[in-house]
Amino acid sequence: MEAYGHVAHRVGLGVLFVWFGLLKPFGYKTTTSLLAHTIYFGDPDVMVPILGWWEVAIGLCLLIRPLNRLGLMLLTIRLPGTLLAFILLPDVCFTDGNPLIPTPEGQYLVKDLVLFTAAMIIGGTLREERAPRVFH
Repeated sequence: MEAYGHVAHRVGLGVLFVWFGLLKPFGYKTTTSLLAHTIYFGDPDVMVPILGWWEVAIGLCLLIRPLNRLGLMLLTIRLPGTLLAFILLPDVCFTDGNPLIPTPEGQYLVKDLVLFTAAMIIGGTLREERAPRVFH
């Protein structure tokens, strides 16, 4: 686990971001489109595909080790959208306004927060001295 755990964690997270990100620009509705409604500077029909491609970029950066720092920066920029949804749309994120009972959309956003904390662990491994490799 010590030898491969962090690599598996990073690759798994990268694949997840690419997979879920690609759903959006190809017209499959996901609960992340909720984020597009919390960003007021654009039409959701435009913002959802942009968010999708942003997630694809995060995933690709996590998959290619020399780009990990860029991927973590892109993820950090995306995080406020997740937090804003909880604040601006509590009726969509929580059942009966109870913050202990998230709706399916709220559960998806809670998962985003867990993914962000998982990415922090990846960030903690970036300073390790290693020979430059693409995936390891």
